[in-house]
Amino acid sequence: MSAITLRNVVKRYGAVQVVHGVDLTIDEGEFVVLLGPSGCGKTTTLRMVAGLEDVSEGELSIGGRVVNNLAPKDRGVAMVFQNYALYPHMTVRQNMEFALRPMKLEKSVVDKRIADTAEILGLSPLMERRPAQLSGGQRQRVAMGRAMVRTPKVFLFDEPLSNLDAKLRTQVRWEIGKLHQRLGTTVLYVTHDQVEAMTLADKIVIMRDGYVEQVGTPEEVFAHPKTTFVATFIGSPAMNMIDGRIESGRMVAEGISFAIPARYHVSEGQAVTLGIRPSEIKIAASDDAGALDARVEVTEYLGNEALLDLRIGRHEMVAEVPAADRVEPGRTIRVRFNEAALHLFDAQTGKTLAL
Repeated sequence: MSAITLRNVVKRYGAVQVVHGVDLTIDEGEFVVLLGPSGCGKTTTLRMVAGLEDVSEGELSIGGRVVNNLAPKDRGVAMVFQNYALYPHMTVRQNMEFALRPMKLEKSVVDKRIADTAEILGLSPLMERRPAQLSGGQRQRVAMGRAMVRTPKVFLFDEPLSNLDAKLRTQVRWEIGKLHQRLGTTVLYVTHDQVEAMTLADKIVIMRDGYVEQVGTPEEVFAHPKTTFVATFIGSPAMNMIDGRIESGRMVAEGISFAIPARYHVSEGQAVTLGIRPSEIKIAASDDAGALDARVEVTEYLGNEALLDLRIGRHEMVAEVPAADRVEPGRTIRVRFNEAALHLFDAQTGKTLAL
């Protein structure tokens, strides 16, 4: 069993509390990503699971066993660090072998584990090289291999792609995903990169200031954000936000008015924030009576798509349109919001008003 459970887990450094009562269940074989900006508590949470940080309060269990007071080596976890943490004077083989020394295995078992792991990760031709002779992607695969040879119950990844360039990040991300499918091991993965989270995770845990904002599948957190923070953090470009009020059953802002979808519960006069993703703003026909006037301030060509920085009345917004539909800056066009895709949040709490 390799399920992980956190019950009201708290971390304090003296009088400063940095993780606030995290409740989380990670099922056996699940790939869970802790996602959030720098300083949100995600790495501290990971390090508590690893045993590299003490739990100040609450209960942490792995495989049904409470591990609060267990040493890292006794938890059945293996961690892959952002900076690889390889021994520079050792070869690839020696780095992987070193991870097995505390287990005191027979040489034949050690050799087989190393050979099998090297084959899976494509490291076989590199076994006699030292880290300085490897590329960043190869070093990260060695770090992964050093974790794998221990056959842990749980893999912990701490921003493993941060030091790689864009092309290598894509490649190693694909390798990590393929590795998880092959091994089926429980994975807890920390990143600030939403692309990594959306492409790798079975479940995403979005953190902010030491609190869990939302837990769900990539589809759930994108389509049904529970707070304005989640709504703007997930998705690129970020969701557009407009502040307004409820008047006669409509959301009204300066120059903009929309009927409230039935899935939202609102009160007359309530201050609200309306969210609309850039991909849900479409260029409309010039004679579309339900469309809005928008001045194009900037056009950004991205290949298949283009981003239009718009000014609608006093509101600045971004629309994502097909590249063929891009419009030169300075023009005024008509745009229509997909009203079925509107999101509505309480302006004071930032929480969704969905029923």
